[in-house]
Amino acid sequence: MYQFLTGPMLWISFAVFFVGLAARVYLYIKGLHWQMDRVAYGHFNDRGVKWALKSILFWLIPFKPMCWQKKPIFQTLFFLLHIGLVLVPLFLYAHVMLIEQAWGVSWPTLPGWLADALTIAAMVAAVMMAVRRVALPEVRIITTLHDWFVLLLSLAVLATGFFSAHQQGGGDVWVLAHIALAEALLIAAPFTKFSHIVLFFCSRAQIGMDYGIKRGGAKGRGIVW
Repeated sequence: MYQFLTGPMLWISFAVFFVGLAARVYLYIKGLHWQMDRVAYGHFNDRGVKWALKSILFWLIPFKPMCWQKKPIFQTLFFLLHIGLVLVPLFLYAHVMLIEQAWGVSWPTLPGWLADALTIAAMVAAVMMAVRRVALPEVRIITTLHDWFVLLLSLAVLATGFFSAHQQGGGDVWVLAHIALAEALLIAAPFTKFSHIVLFFCSRAQIGMDYGIKRGGAKGRGIVW
C-alpha cells in the first residue's frame, strides 16, 4: 500500500492538482468580460500589475484588511488554519527530505518545535471554525456539506500528519492515512473550495486592477480594502 500511495497514486494526485488548478486559472481569465475587463487591463497594463500586486500583498498582511478589523477572532483562526496548511507541508523536514530523495531538490526547513506549534494552532483553529459553523445561526444557515467536507478534510490531514510524525500509536497506519488523505485533498482541490489556492490570487488581482484602473485608486482617492 505504501509503495502504491507514494508511487503511482502520488503522481496521479499531483497531475490532477496542477493540471486542474491551471485549468481553473485559465477558465477564470477566459471568463473576464472582454469589454469591461480585458480592454481596460490591456490598455493600462503597468497600472494594472501594480494594483494587482498591491491588492494581493495587502490581504496577506494580518490585521490590515477591513475584514480583519471587523472580525479579528474569526480572521485570526482563518489565518492560523491556512498557515498550518501551507507552511508546514512546504517546509516540514520529512517532506523536504522525501522530495530531495525523489528529485534531488531541497530547501530550508522549519524547526521541529515550530512545525508542531503551527500544526497544533491550525488544528485548534479548524475545530473552533467548526464550532462557529454550528453555534452561530447566521453561519449555520449557509453552511453546506461541501463546507464541512473541506473543513474536516483539512483537519484530518493535519491530525494524521501530526500523529504520524510523533507515532502516537498505530505507527504505519497514521502514515498511510496521512498520505491517502493528503492525496485526496490534492485531487479534490480543483473541484472544490480548495481551488482558492489559486483563485484567491486571481480574484484579488482582478479587484486590485479594477480599483487602480477603473475606480480612482490611481488618482489617490484612497482605497479601503
